[in-house]
Order: sequence, then structure tokens, then C-alpha cells
Amino acid sequence: MDALRTGGMPMGELAQAFAAVRQRSLGIAAPLSAEDCCAQSMPDASPVKWHLAHTTWFFETFVLEPHEEGFAPHHPAFRMLFNSYYNGIGDKHPRPRRGLLTRPSLDEVRAYREDVDRRVQRLLEGQPREALARLVVLGLQHEQQHQELMLTDLKHLLAQNPMYPAYTPDALDGAAAPPPLEFIEFDGGLAEIGYGGRGFCFDNELPRHRAYVAPFSLASRLVTNGEYLEFVEAGGYRDPALWLAEGWDRVCAGEFSRPLYWLRQDGTWQEFTLHGVQALDLARPVTHVSLYEADAYARWRNARLPTECEWEFAARQASLSGGSLHPDGADGEGLQQIFGACWQWTSSSYGPYPGYAPAPGAIGEYNGKFMVNQYVLRGSSCATPDGHARPSYRNFFPAGARWQFTGIRLAR
Repeated sequence: MDALRTGGMPMGELAQAFAAVRQRSLGIAAPLSAEDCCAQSMPDASPVKWHLAHTTWFFETFVLEPHEEGFAPHHPAFRMLFNSYYNGIGDKHPRPRRGLLTRPSLDEVRAYREDVDRRVQRLLEGQPREALARLVVLGLQHEQQHQELMLTDLKHLLAQNPMYPAYTPDALDGAAAPPPLEFIEFDGGLAEIGYGGRGFCFDNELPRHRAYVAPFSLASRLVTNGEYLEFVEAGGYRDPALWLAEGWDRVCAGEFSRPLYWLRQDGTWQEFTLHGVQALDLARPVTHVSLYEADAYARWRNARLPTECEWEFAARQASLSGGSLHPDGADGEGLQQIFGACWQWTSSSYGPYPGYAPAPGAIGEYNGKFMVNQYVLRGSSCATPDGHARPSYRNFFPAGARWQFTGIRLAR
């Protein structure tokens, strides 16, 4: 349970943090219609309404049920409808069918949130015990993860509409010309890997341990749209020598021929963004690519993807940044775009650190049971909430996933 700590947050600030995080989720949904919030574009994505309900279910199940005197569920059916993958809790509604839940309505989900929020705040007003506070902090971190998913799932949904509607009317300005891509050398050595601070971390960032990192070099910035376009136009998607076998199978099946949201219209390249369809900005980072595409591009450039240990070794000297709805371009010197632009594929399979042990009970299903058939991504994206990124954070997805803001950093 060490990873479920309050992160040094004074108890008096916990109620304020709870209210702020919960309000931000509603703010993400505010520009959307009830129809926008109910639809599901693919099995891997969930409706915004389901995200709003599931994050509430988390607090009801793991905070209220064990700690509220005289607990009674808001609605007995919600226990099954909004359970995601916690087998220790009970039955679940099938993930691919979440978009069929036209009821409860969006208004009813909002009422569910208001009821659970009021009850959690009441617990927090009464000098919460450390065990309760740890679970509330975990719930807030969990909701921040879902805030990023709300944006990426919504983007995939809007992209299925032939009108390509924008999520936000704000203009997306052009990025400045990127600095030259350079390879920064690192001596390597015996490194401390994993979370080592006193604040919050997820259990998959623990335990902190030593790993030997051989000397390596890491690209100073992410690969741009312009650089990746060269790969596309040079026939990168037609050369089997560049591709891992499963990736080439997907190319041959017609699944991959360009990054996910690239469009070719009237002889020009465009990109669908949360700001709507834009001319492809050659200076911004390429995003929404799979590990297969990232690996193929790296081979084409006579480079490779970094390991997660290499990435973390280098990232400890980087600064945190973010705060937009599309990856910004690079504009400085040294190691850039480590945080706040795109999640960066590594060549490392997602598995436990030496000595890893999940928390007991259903809460232990949070990360550990997914440590198979996935790859680690590091950093954070433009959709990651402020304060949610750190060098030891381990994101993970299957090698073919593309709907997240995933990009490419080269290594040698």
C-alpha cells in the first residue's frame, strides 16, 4: 500500500483537490451534447458519459463503501454497469457495449456524481484516516488518467464523422521551425530506476531498483510531421525490411498507411485535431503512431527506440510542460519535449520491476494484471493533466494502439 499514499498533501487540502479534479472532468464534457457523450467509436474507447460514471463508481466503491457509516449505493445497478475490469468487485458490463448504455441519461450520471461528491466531501471534512486519504488520492490520480482518455476517446469519435467536427473552436497556430535533431550522449552506468520521492506514485513505478544502463545517445526532440512525411513519401510503408512481422501484417491488411489522423485531400496533407481539420504542420511532432510505425521509422533512420531505463535515465534532467490540446513544436536547445507533447514509445515490454507486489484485494488489479503483451510509453502528452507527469511514470499500451497521443523519440 506504500504507493497509495497522500503524496505529502495536507489533509486540509485534500478536499480542495478532490473538488478541483472532479470539476475538471465536467469541464471537459461541458462543450459536448448528450449524443456526443453517449457514443462509442471502437471497443478500446469509451463514451464520455461512461468515463464520468466510472470515475464516480471508483470513489463510491473504494472510498464510500468501506468508510461511510450506513453506506448504501446510489443505484444498485451501477455497480455492474460502471465497473471496468475489477473482477474482485463482481460482474461487468461488456466493454465493447458501453456505447449502448443510453440509460442512465447524462443528467442521471451528473446526479450520480453530485451525490457521491457530497458524500466523499463529508468524509473528508471529518479528519480522514490515512487509509481513507490514500484511497482518495488514488481516486484522483485515476480520474486524471480518465480525463486524458476522455479527450483521446472523444477525438477518435469525432474523427468518424465525415464532417470532422472540432471539439474546440480555438485556433491552432502554426509552430516555429524546429531546431535540428541532435543526438545527446549519455555515459550510462548504474542507475536508480523507479519512483524515489515522497509523493504519490502508482504501484508499477515501484520498487525503486538499480539497473545498468550502457552508454547511449538520445534524440534532442521528437520526430516531426515533416520528417515522418519523408518516410511516408519514400515508401516506408512499402518496405517489409523495415517492419516487425506483426506490423507488416497490419500494413498488408490495409490498417497502416499513414499516422491515424492524417488525411490526403485535393493533393495536400491535412490532419484531424481536436481543433478540427488543419493543414499538416510539418514542424509539430508526429503523433498517433503505433509502436510498429515508430520502430519502422527508427530503422529507416538507422536508429532505434530507447529502452525505458534509458529514457528515465535521461529524463531526470528535463523540465515539465504541457497545457494544450495538440502537441507543440520544439523551440530550444538540449533535451526537449520529454513531457507535455506526446507519449514516447520505448522498446521495453511492460512487466513488473524486481520485487514488485500489487496491493491486496481488488485495488491490486489496478496495474499488475496488465503486465503482459504491452509496451511501455514514457513522458506525457498534451492531453495529460497538469501535475500528472514524472520521470518514473510508466504508461503502457499494445503495440498496435494509435488513438493516444503517441510519438517517436530516437535513440542510438
